[in-house]
Amino acid sequence: MRVVEALTDPAARAAVGAVVGIGNFDGVHLGHRALLERMRALADAHDRPAVVVTFFPPAKVLFGGASYLSSREEKLALLEAFAPDVVVVVPFDHAFAGTDASEFVAQLAALEPTAFVVGRDFRFGEGRRGSVADLAAVAPIEDVGVVTVDGERVASTWVRELLASGDVEHAARLLGAPYPVTGRVAMGDQRGRTIGFPTANLSLDPAKALPLGVFAVTVATDAGTFGGMANVGPRPSFPDDPPSLEVHLFGFDGDLYDRTITVRFHRKLRDQRRFASLDELKAQLAADERAARAALAEP
Repeated sequence: MRVVEALTDPAARAAVGAVVGIGNFDGVHLGHRALLERMRALADAHDRPAVVVTFFPPAKVLFGGASYLSSREEKLALLEAFAPDVVVVVPFDHAFAGTDASEFVAQLAALEPTAFVVGRDFRFGEGRRGSVADLAAVAPIEDVGVVTVDGERVASTWVRELLASGDVEHAARLLGAPYPVTGRVAMGDQRGRTIGFPTANLSLDPAKALPLGVFAVTVATDAGTFGGMANVGPRPSFPDDPPSLEVHLFGFDGDLYDRTITVRFHRKLRDQRRFASLDELKAQLAADERAARAALAEP
């Protein structure tokens, strides 16, 4: 999988006749997956390259201050499952947002695409004036339609709202997998070590969407995948700062400092709260561990 940042990159231009899947793909939820699976199937059927064109950050982050579900690196890891030959991750900034729609269409046309696979409401170019109709003038359009789960439409906005409410199980049903957060482990205050619950503290972009509370999680590390429990929320000493994420891994004995790990959220155990004493905190953490282990043991 080649990763480039512009449709004019030689690696993208070399994918002549590609089946091109286009979208923000924030979270790569079940709706996105249906689109990407169709892209892959068409590429295989026509013996053509598969090219994904996506953007980071999403427009809502740039213009509306929204959070994102997938960082650039997280998105690429999720897209890799669909075996694209090339992924074009366009840096979405004010300059690109001001690009005339016809220029974007011309860059796509240079690939001589076999087909576009795109959501029916996809808009692009300055003032969002470009539409699927403009793409249809270049190549046939494949529309996977609206994807629903139990009657509700799958959408990144809805997933963000579910995460904000702490409902990570509902979010996972729309994503097709537990919500992942990937980050580098930074040095914390190491208080957890003193009470028998050492934690890894992740360094994250403040724009990354996080559920708040205490959760049962799994943690992928370079030493394997471990069950665990994560605490997400503001630090008591810095209540105005973005939420922090610290995770305790079950059965792990080692140093994760400065390594990259991925935390996946399976179930909310409780809200954050203050404790009257250290003994009360330790008792609650022990109860959280039992609850997290039980949750992770379920099918």
